Amino acid sequence: MRRTVLTSDGLDLAVVEFGGAGPPILLLHGLMGRATTWWSVAQWLTRYGRVLGLDARGHGRSDARGPWTTGRMTADAAELLADVGPGVVIGHSMGGLHGLVLAARHPELVRALVVEDMGVDFRGRSVEDSRAWFGALNRPFASLAAVRQTFGRPRLEFGDYMAECVEERTDGYHLLARVEHAIGIATEWAERDHWDAVASVRCPVLLIEAEESVAPPGQMAQMARGMPLARHVLVPGTGHLVHAGDPAAYRSVVEKFMSTHM
Repeated sequence: MRRTVLTSDGLDLAVVEFGGAGPPILLLHGLMGRATTWWSVAQWLTRYGRVLGLDARGHGRSDARGPWTTGRMTADAAELLADVGPGVVIGHSMGGLHGLVLAARHPELVRALVVEDMGVDFRGRSVEDSRAWFGALNRPFASLAAVRQTFGRPRLEFGDYMAECVEERTDGYHLLARVEHAIGIATEWAERDHWDAVASVRCPVLLIEAEESVAPPGQMAQMARGMPLARHVLVPGTGHLVHAGDPAAYRSVVEKFMSTHM
């Protein structure tokens, strides 16, 4: 079931209700993604609570308007949790960063946090590299097979993930998230860090790192050392999408965490 939530700055954001009852479990997707990419994970999470997924502004079926900052997008998630009640936040990549900052700024809303393969300090990385990569995607795809082929190298699961993040129009399949908005989000990551958020988080935290992580080497382990109730797990043989690359390993560590903290 889908519904919308109105933000304090006047945007309608799409919310997917995956089912379940009890305390909220909020799922936050990565850059260029959408809430429905969490579908397979949400199916088993419903035993622990009411599972919701938020389409971040500019993603999925949510309205698209900046500012494209971690602070504003974190506020969007906070406003949803303020409406449904405090709960567990589970985020992948960009969503993991938003969850971390949310736990730091609104501890009353986050009982526990799962961060999947994301760092807090990407300063010095080239925004132009991101601009060139995203710019190459700013075109229609002839088919869903073409989407999977484009994004599925070197890991097939990312092709399947991105096939969920397009819509069909008369001239082909288009990404739901606009490239210029994604570049705006990535630009901030290259300019500032969020170590201050790490130092402020006091809830239980599970940090899941891919073997082929997007985070700078050693950074997720360092993040864990900066939070009093954090555990860091490295999942061998996985790329950035740990929950899709090794769903059994991801489920095992998350269910153990949820059983302890729900």
